[in-house]
Amino acid sequence: MNLAELNKIARAMTAPGKGLLAADESGGTIKKRFDAIGVESTEDSRRDYREMLFRSREAMSSYISGVILYDETIWQNAKDGTPLVRLIEEAGAIPGIKVDEGTQALPNCPGELITAGLDKLAERLAKYYDRGARFAKWRAVIDIGAGIPSMTAISVNAHALARYAALCQAAQIVPIVEPEVLMDGDHDIDRCVEVTQRVLNKTFQELRLQRVALEGMILKPNMAVSGKKSKTQAGVAEVAEKTVRMLKNCVPASVPGIAFLSGGQSDKDATAHLDAMNRIGGLPWALTFSYGRALQAAPQKAWSGKSDNVPVGQQAFTHRAHMNSLASKGEWTPDQEQKAL
Repeated sequence: MNLAELNKIARAMTAPGKGLLAADESGGTIKKRFDAIGVESTEDSRRDYREMLFRSREAMSSYISGVILYDETIWQNAKDGTPLVRLIEEAGAIPGIKVDEGTQALPNCPGELITAGLDKLAERLAKYYDRGARFAKWRAVIDIGAGIPSMTAISVNAHALARYAALCQAAQIVPIVEPEVLMDGDHDIDRCVEVTQRVLNKTFQELRLQRVALEGMILKPNMAVSGKKSKTQAGVAEVAEKTVRMLKNCVPASVPGIAFLSGGQSDKDATAHLDAMNRIGGLPWALTFSYGRALQAAPQKAWSGKSDNVPVGQQAFTHRAHMNSLASKGEWTPDQEQKAL
């Protein structure tokens, strides 16, 4: 393992003013997204959509540090035969790959899940590295509800995340460690903080036990937010303050960067929260974005599967990437949303 090189890539992934595009939707998830805009989900339509994003030169070169790809996408070529990974590299961004294989029911823990995909992961990582991937992602899912999460669910998911991270570093790939506490449910922000701190503390305990070099990884956590069904929704300032305090309590300063998931927040909420956190300042790690839907909902709608709409789709993507770039520096304001339109 060349830790200096891993650290260099991790720092490039969270470079000032840049963040990650999560374009790693599973077949089922992207079908739901395409159904919503009236587009049939086929191998070609998925390729065309992602090619549109990766050819958005301003967004990709100025605001996006890397792209998380799905297994299908990393092997695809653009319409002109250029590998999609090369389009990403030519824009100055880093190709990455989602390597987990989704979730399955956790035995003896009703309503809880464990992420699969460790079997033969070492062999898969070697192939992805040869294809150009320099970082990977693994998502653990923790739900909040009556009597959950159990310590069992937290422990086994943290253990799997650490095993994945150790395998990545052995393959000279930077692991994105993503323990997501879902915002579904009626819990308030303080319950989210309590559960997320337990999850983060257990995750870092496992990372140390399995000798993962913290300087060569990225954390992709949820923010401290109220559950979607909660009667009391925390405001932007409260989300920022409680998220920063939570992270300072749990995340070692040796981690180069934290790239948040948007987790079902609206586009502008995800941007406003990130901006407010960076305005607090005095942070030991870079705070940026690793957004999927919060970067893609607008361009998907603008594109709607029509080749004539590619320019407006790219414009919508560039706008959202620019807004989040500003937020990652604490320089976003709501009126900039309108100015750019």
